[in-house]
Amino acid sequence: MSPSGVGFPFVGLSLGGAVPLSDHEQRLLDQIERALYAEDPKFASAVRSTDPKVHYKRRIWKAGIGFVLGLFVVMAGPILNTMPISIVISVAGFLLMVGCCAWGLTSWKRMTGVGTEPEPKKSKPARESKSGFMERFEERWRRRHEGP
Repeated sequence: MSPSGVGFPFVGLSLGGAVPLSDHEQRLLDQIERALYAEDPKFASAVRSTDPKVHYKRRIWKAGIGFVLGLFVVMAGPILNTMPISIVISVAGFLLMVGCCAWGLTSWKRMTGVGTEPEPKKSKPARESKSGFMERFEERWRRRHEGP
């Protein structure tokens, strides 16, 4: 929440997390928030109280309905007896299903936060990162040059 007490909860957020604002930017943001709240308090309170998870849940439901609709379109294709049209209809239904799956999965990922934070990379020592074959090969090479 901004120092003015009006604050919008998601201002300053990006895909990578919170973005710090300079003092000048924070003052400008507070001024804009106060002006918006004074001009249209109903809209300002609606924006402030909106949870983005509600938006993503709605998108997931729409994607599910689109998937089921695509399934019906895929099944409607063979019902039609005209061969070229039935194939086009079935392919269109399949593409609708795939598109809705992608849309629903991206909405689910954004809603749950899955995949937004990169996993820390584990650095392995050079010895452990080599395959067993290379280790054996290097060991034989060392023994050969050290002598019998």
